[in-house]
Amino acid sequence: MNYFSSDFKLGILGGGQLGKMLLTETRKFDIQTYILDPSAEAPSQYGATRFFQGDLMDFETVYRFGKKVNLLTIEIENINLDALDQLEQEGLAVYPSPKTLRLIQNKGRQKDFYSENNIPTAPYRRFTDKDNLIQSVANNETNIPFVWKSAQFGYDGNGVKIIRTASDLTTLPDTECIAEQMIPFKNELAVIVSRTPSGSIKTYPVVEMEFHPEANQVEYVICPARIDETVAQKARAIALQVSEKFNHVGLLAVEMFQTEDDTILVNEVAPRPHNSGHYSIEASYTSQFEQHIRAILDLPLGNTDSKVAGIMVNLVGEEGYSGPVIYQNIEKILAIDGVTPHIYGKRETRPFRKMGHVTIVNENINEARKTAEIVKNTIKVISHS
Repeated sequence: MNYFSSDFKLGILGGGQLGKMLLTETRKFDIQTYILDPSAEAPSQYGATRFFQGDLMDFETVYRFGKKVNLLTIEIENINLDALDQLEQEGLAVYPSPKTLRLIQNKGRQKDFYSENNIPTAPYRRFTDKDNLIQSVANNETNIPFVWKSAQFGYDGNGVKIIRTASDLTTLPDTECIAEQMIPFKNELAVIVSRTPSGSIKTYPVVEMEFHPEANQVEYVICPARIDETVAQKARAIALQVSEKFNHVGLLAVEMFQTEDDTILVNEVAPRPHNSGHYSIEASYTSQFEQHIRAILDLPLGNTDSKVAGIMVNLVGEEGYSGPVIYQNIEKILAIDGVTPHIYGKRETRPFRKMGHVTIVNENINEARKTAEIVKNTIKVISHS
């Protein structure tokens, strides 16, 4: 099929910042792109050929949108999968498939999948609700401390809490969840895998993630990860195993723990472009967003190597500020060599909301890391109020 400068229409479910960055690539290739998002203020509204506002969890809305396009992809997992099933049965190409998304959308099911397929992961228990969990702790079946995760609809640190005392249990929402054993680890790593419908597959280099201690959000993504080559090879091999077992098409971000004895454990996955791959826009031969388009259209996959060391700094709303956004000191970071800000187009800031990111590239990873610290301490996401 001729995708370029043609009547072909690519549909994307979700119009947030990931959709916005995907549109940079579809515009480069002159591919018609339709977006569906619940918000009239979605960052993708301006870059798409056509933008539709609607509920991603509503069957009819998603189904009707799917009938307008020739191929459907996602930038968010929380969508109506029954509608995708119906569209797929009627012959629409949907990547990743609803079957893959069903395994990933629920974190309890995702963890079961790892266990069933001999993919190394932290020990866990599943619970139907909060009372079920509290009873398990009272019976000494689940030991504090542990990591609590909501089974569905978690994102950016929401839906994840470390339970350190019994009183922490009272603050949890009453929802299906998992309790995961706390693993002492040296590093949090991630590998992005790209895979086409015909089975071509490539991995990006292993990245290292540094997290904000309070918000449980990634603060820095560092590529290449500062780890031993044997550990990096092990992480890439496990990421390939995960991708093939899920039979996913498009991008799959595989987040992992490197334990004290260099065991690699899979934490969770995201079947779409991911925060851990944003560095690739400036640092890689092929950005993760271009690679996602290549993968879902079954085109040759691009070179995943890095041209240069890259670090990504997340720009999140400062604590104490809510309202119309101001990027304070942005001109100061623009004066630094190798620094590129990406502003997502969200007009309103609030504490810890993801508002953008900054990429720092340098031949030397240690110099890039020093610059990243300067950037982090210079630019502030605040508001008028």
